[in-house]
Amino acid sequence: MGVERSVTRWYIHHQRITDEIAALNAKLAQIQAEERSNASTQEIEKRLLTFQNKLRILGPCPKPMMG
Repeated sequence: MGVERSVTRWYIHHQRITDEIAALNAKLAQIQAEERSNASTQEIEKRLLTFQNKLRILGPCPKPMMG
């Protein structure tokens, strides 16, 4: 039961981080298409790097999910 709980917790964290990265990428593409200010682009890129670092720190799943 403990391993299943840790895998579920990892999966939830992973999904939240990847969803946030996808949203930031979409927002960044929209801003670049509209050619808005450079300050907002830099802020989003900074947040994007932060979430990518969180994903890297999270690492791989502690144990493969059962198939």
